[in-house]
Order: sequence, then structure tokens, then C-alpha cells
Amino acid sequence: MPNSPWRLLQIAAAAAALTLAAPAQAATDIMWWHAMSGELGRQLEKLATDFNASQSDYRIVPSYKGSYTETVTAAIFAFRSRGQPAIVQVNEVATATMTAAKGAIYPVFELMRDQNEPFSPSAYLPAVSGYYADASGNMLSFPFNASTPILYYNKSMFRDAGLDPDKPPKTWPELGTAAKRLRERGAPCGFTTSWPSWIHVENFSAYHNMPLATRTNGFAGLDAELTVNNPTVVRHISQLAQWQKDKVFDYSGRGQTAEPRFQNGECGIFIGSSATRADIKANSKFDVGYGMMPYWPDVQGAPQNSIIGGATLWVLRDRPRDEYKGVAKFFAYLSQPGVQAAWHQNTGYLPVTRAAFELTRAQGFYDRNPGTAISFEEIALHPPTENSRGFRLGSFVLIRGSIEDELEQAFAGQKPAQAALDAAVERGNKLLRQFEKASPDR
Repeated sequence: MPNSPWRLLQIAAAAAALTLAAPAQAATDIMWWHAMSGELGRQLEKLATDFNASQSDYRIVPSYKGSYTETVTAAIFAFRSRGQPAIVQVNEVATATMTAAKGAIYPVFELMRDQNEPFSPSAYLPAVSGYYADASGNMLSFPFNASTPILYYNKSMFRDAGLDPDKPPKTWPELGTAAKRLRERGAPCGFTTSWPSWIHVENFSAYHNMPLATRTNGFAGLDAELTVNNPTVVRHISQLAQWQKDKVFDYSGRGQTAEPRFQNGECGIFIGSSATRADIKANSKFDVGYGMMPYWPDVQGAPQNSIIGGATLWVLRDRPRDEYKGVAKFFAYLSQPGVQAAWHQNTGYLPVTRAAFELTRAQGFYDRNPGTAISFEEIALHPPTENSRGFRLGSFVLIRGSIEDELEQAFAGQKPAQAALDAAVERGNKLLRQFEKASPDR
């Protein structure tokens, strides 16, 4: 009989067999080019793996491309041959360059709106969202890894020098006094820093609520000019050069080359990225103390707030439509407080949303790990002003190199601070004019 229970069972079994035999819908691959190696690279890979496991429609495929410069250069060349990734990680100083590439980028606020995914700039720290937003407050890229400079100090060396190990220096005069005491007690150097322009010019200006350049630090137009040869910055660099003579301050080079000198106990005080905290803690055989960046107390408006370093995620155009839906879902996933909090806790980068900070605090992470909240407290010290929201200056990787060329001459006693900074401004402005001339917005 055609409708017998046996016959119905046969039909059901046949249907199930056909279903099992049919190929499953393949997940859409989404390429993500990045610049993170080592432990940070492993944490990035974990983000992708966790997202891929959370759903079956999309697969984020991370690919390490070298340094930030190498990564963005690779993406530019790939775009010309139509082989670009959907997502590329770009460091913060290349924001103006990416913003100018209007035909190549898919602004994140447009992406999330087009794909009906929730995305609100107000969820992010103002010092973060403002850096990557246009004049109307629309975010152009997705905040990912953000850091800011903080102060580290060797508590053991402080005790030996008769300094309070629980009291980091808050001002530059206090830091100078502490560093001199460390030198008197035999320390090879009092203090040193990494990233000289980022800390002593860019963040120094923001922290003292002073412009780095005209035209609202470049946000208001490509015709901006540098202003870092002002009396306050000149006074600061001049003081560092003076301290250099007695190794109260000892210049250690560009990038992160200074960090080992602190880790091995050579320098008692170090100012560097908040994102190096885990590395410092893992490699230092002494009790590490933490503090905010110092400021000059006679400068009105200081301390204001620090600005970020790190990188952000840009979306490139001319990829298949299905990929963009997956990118939007991935960014929505990254925006979740739990995901943001874990990234912050595992890497040392800032919690870029207030919700992630509050969750991390509620979980007791800051109580168990003293010093880890300082970067957040420093960057959120006051609402950002036009001087402290960041900057939008073209070719800034090259400009930073010019500034550091001149700082090195000042620290070596080869030029007075004023002459060095005047030269830095002249060289930097030439690069700005070249960028302005080549820009499609000109």
C-alpha cells in the first residue's frame, strides 16, 4: 500500500540520504591582512578563529604581511591588480593617506549602515572615535588595537635611591629629581623613552593641550602647517638635551629600542607604549610601577589627555558583495564588550569601548593587575579638545622621521632645540605641501 507506515519510512530515509549527500554551503572567505607577529599575532588569530566558530556563513582568513608600512604597501599594490583583501590593518599615522584614497576605501559607517549592523561612535572612547572620524563624526575605519604612552618605573631602584616606590613622578620636574637621584645612586641612566616623536612631540602637545599643527591639527584641511617649534616644546626638548649630558635622560633610539634598557635594570624610569606592559612584566626581574605621562605644571591646561597609537581596520572596495556582509558581522562581533575586554586583557591594548572597560573592572582584572587601568584613565582624563583628539596629517610616517632626525641632533648637542625644531617644521611642511599637491581633494 502506497501510504503504509513502511512506505513512509522508506521515503523519509531516502530524503535524509539525499540531504546528507548534498554538499554543504561553503563559507565565504574574507581576507584580513595584518601587521601583528608573535604573541599579538596569536591573539589576533584567536579572534578570527573564535568568530569563525560562532557562525558558519563566513570565514575570516588572517594573513601576516610584515610591518605596518609593508602591510599597507602590499594592500595598495594588490588593489592595483584587483587582488586586495577586504580588510587591512593600518597604523594610525597613515589615517590621512587612507582617507585621501576615497575610491579605494569603504568607510565603516557606510558599511555597517548598508548591512544593517549596529554601530555607534558613541560606544567608543572619544579619543579613539575622534581620531578615525570625518568632520561630521562618521567613523571611517574600525578601531582595533589602540595604545598610549605611560610611565614605567623600577620600584627596587626607587627603594635603593630613597624614593617612594609607591609614588611615580607626576610632573617633569619631579621626574628630573627622581632620575638625578637614581644616577647619584649608580644607575647607568635615570630615564629613557621609546618612540621619541610620538611621546615627546605628538603626545606631549596633546597632553599639554597645544596644537601639533594648524587647521585643527589637519582635520580642517590639507593646507595645515606644523607648529611644533613653539616655546613649550622647545623648552621641553632643550631640557631633555640638558639632562642628556649627565645621563639623567639617556636617548636610546627610535621605535622600541629603549625598552630592553628598562627591562635589564639599566634605566630606572621608562616612558613607552601601554601595549608593552605584558612584555615588560614578563621580562623584568623586579617589581614594576606604573604612572601617567609627566607634564609641565606651569603650562595652562595640562594635563589634558593623551592620544592613541596603534592601528585600525580599513575596508577596501571592489570585493564581492557577500564578503561585505561578512565583514560587517565580524566588526559587530569585535564590538561585543566581552570580545573587546578579552583583547584588552590579553594584549595590553586599550579597551576601546567604555563597556569593555567597565566589564574588565567588574571582572576584577584591574585589582589583580595594578597599573593596567592607567592607559584608560590617561586617555579619558578629560574630553578631547581640538588639540588633543589626534591629528590628520598626510605623509606623517615621513614627517615623524624628519622630526626624529632633528631631535637626535638636539640630544647629541649638535643643534640647539630651537634650531632643531625649526628645521623639523620646515622639512615637515615640505612633505605636507607635496601630499596636498598630490591629493585628489586639492
